[in-house]
Amino acid sequence: MNFNEQLKLKMLAFERCLPQFLPKGNDILDCAIRYAVSAGGKRLRPVLVLEAAKIFALSIKKALPAACAIEFIHTYSLIHDDLPSMDNDDLRRGKPTLHKKFNEATAILAGDALLTDAFGLLASCAKNLPVERVTKAIEVLSNAAGSNGMVFGQLKDTLEAGAWNKKVKQY
Repeated sequence: MNFNEQLKLKMLAFERCLPQFLPKGNDILDCAIRYAVSAGGKRLRPVLVLEAAKIFALSIKKALPAACAIEFIHTYSLIHDDLPSMDNDDLRRGKPTLHKKFNEATAILAGDALLTDAFGLLASCAKNLPVERVTKAIEVLSNAAGSNGMVFGQLKDTLEAGAWNKKVKQY
């Protein structure tokens, strides 16, 4: 099987399992989360998680929650990046951005929920994996996504774009 076929199979496995990790309610937050995560995309990040699992002889089934967690964090970052205070985008993948489809407050809260839920999903992996590995994965992901990683990168983007014109006081 060639690379493209393997990629397609892993993407399909991911897409099939994703709904089980999404909220199932009909309130506005649950609908917004499903809308954002279901917008599609290349799904490269979760596929990379599944490939890493394969390298370490871990079953796809055991790695799927971690793959979903990574996609949740990626989606959260896109939601926040599209907000009026950031890039102020109207469309994402040809569809209205979350704050346009719902409203800005719902978009912020959906992003926050996805980020929080991602860490819950990672923690749930401890049922099937050594706790030390799961704890280390949570630590690494937290550092990569947090104030020293992705969030800091987003701040730098806003500063470079002139979105934040006030000088920051030293505290």
